[in-house]
Amino acid sequence: MNAPLSPTSSATPASAQVTWTPPWGEPVRRDELLTLQLNLGRFCNLACTHCHVEAGPKRGEKMLPEVRARVIAWMRQFRPRIVDLTGGAPELIAGFRDLVVAAKEIGAEVIDRSNLAVLQEPGQEDLADFMARHRVHVVASMPCYLQENVDKQRGKGTYDRSIQGLRQLNAVGYGRDPDLPLHLVYNPGGAGLPPRQEDLEPDYRRRLGEDWGIVFTGLWCLANVPITRFRRFLEQTGKLELYEQRLRNAYNPATLAGLMCRTTLSVDHDGRLFDCDFNLAQDLPLGGAARYLWDVEPGQLVGAPVAMAAHCLACTAGCGSSCTGAVAVR
Repeated sequence: MNAPLSPTSSATPASAQVTWTPPWGEPVRRDELLTLQLNLGRFCNLACTHCHVEAGPKRGEKMLPEVRARVIAWMRQFRPRIVDLTGGAPELIAGFRDLVVAAKEIGAEVIDRSNLAVLQEPGQEDLADFMARHRVHVVASMPCYLQENVDKQRGKGTYDRSIQGLRQLNAVGYGRDPDLPLHLVYNPGGAGLPPRQEDLEPDYRRRLGEDWGIVFTGLWCLANVPITRFRRFLEQTGKLELYEQRLRNAYNPATLAGLMCRTTLSVDHDGRLFDCDFNLAQDLPLGGAARYLWDVEPGQLVGAPVAMAAHCLACTAGCGSSCTGAVAVR
């Protein structure tokens, strides 16, 4: 099949699709597939200022049942080791739980990229229990341990809802049971780079523990990628050039070996393929042309060059940045 099953795609024109010379020489090439990352759509109960896919309550893009059925069939055939569910708020998109069950049936580790506030949404009262029952790895956005900073980035009242969500997850064993990992995700609120994870994590543990009795497995630090909403913020505050220069100055060649685009296959709600979720947001397709998950086998992609542009510097700055945090030391 060479056409999408849904006309709902609203791709952002890729500002990065301009001539760009990276600081590394040879192209970054794909390795053996480890993670199938499924972006179920851009509908979300929040509209965070840093969201690279510009998700929000007014976005209508959602994975349709016929696409989901093809994705599940592909998973059963090729059995990826990790299935990473993201959005938007993936839990609010029909079929989320079906994908969790199907991925667990093939023995995959399942990651849910949660905004935490979703646990207080109507109809999600049993969400924490569902995820614990299926041993889903929860990766939760928590850009600070302070209310003011969280609400500024993610909307008023989000901090309180996030704390409630974390306490719900702790109550069913997350962050306590080794089989129920709970990772928090930090990203800077402004035009700075994230600190080292090992330096910031003790502060998170102390403040969340002392203030709320919350425990978690670990902290992942991500750099903001200068695209979409965050790029507009940088432009409006006159800091775009400064931030891009910071990324260039902080380039670390040790990050290249661990870039997530080497082992991740990102799939949008229509089934189109990308090297990562940031390329998905920029409509920069895998291989430079539209392809669909059901048209490829993982082995066909090994050795293929990764589609890259200037925004990729965010993943190579300092300790590096990926969907699982830092990828190198500095």
